[in-house]
Amino acid sequence: MNSVCYLLLAFFLPALVSSVELTFELPDNARECFHENIQKGIQTTFEFQVVTGGHYDVDVQIETPTKQVIYKEVKKQYDTFPFVPEVTGTYSFCFSNEFSTFSHKLVYMDLQVGDESPLPGVGEHITAMTQLETSAQSIHENLNSVIDYQTHHRLREAQGRKRAEDLNERVQLWSILETLAVFSISVGQVLILRNFFSEKKPSDMRNPLLNTKY
Repeated sequence: MNSVCYLLLAFFLPALVSSVELTFELPDNARECFHENIQKGIQTTFEFQVVTGGHYDVDVQIETPTKQVIYKEVKKQYDTFPFVPEVTGTYSFCFSNEFSTFSHKLVYMDLQVGDESPLPGVGEHITAMTQLETSAQSIHENLNSVIDYQTHHRLREAQGRKRAEDLNERVQLWSILETLAVFSISVGQVLILRNFFSEKKPSDMRNPLLNTKY
């Protein structure tokens, strides 16, 4: 898989939040970059985590439209990087697995640009919010937090399941090797004992001095 076959669904509206969330496969000796148009001065949060593959690490780099590197990590498993762009343009988010020669990686990425839009009808009037509107806004924020926690727990569950599967494969392979070793030793012992208790021919039991010619 030399290219990522995922469509980035991002909605750009003034003063609204833009979010990109995806999971993609990063082959060995490969480098994948994602590009996003971000306006100057808008709060942006970049988050990633390696779900499966190798030692669960990857090289990550963020470049501005002027090719300035504002974030760079080597062999990182997960991280969160909030920043405020100083220039408007296309920012590059690159993941590299070039240091690995045989391990494919499964990487989760989440990019949030801007503040989340308020609930419909909330914040549109000048007067203070009513108790019902305040409760609705609080429930909305709590539900967003629950969604974030669920996402992280799913990622950890997938990571733990993959590690358990790898460990199970190693245990099975080791058990097969031990079985073959025990079987080989058993066959060898049987052959050796059979050789000890096998009957010798009468010619072999004669005194060799009698067969000596003078």
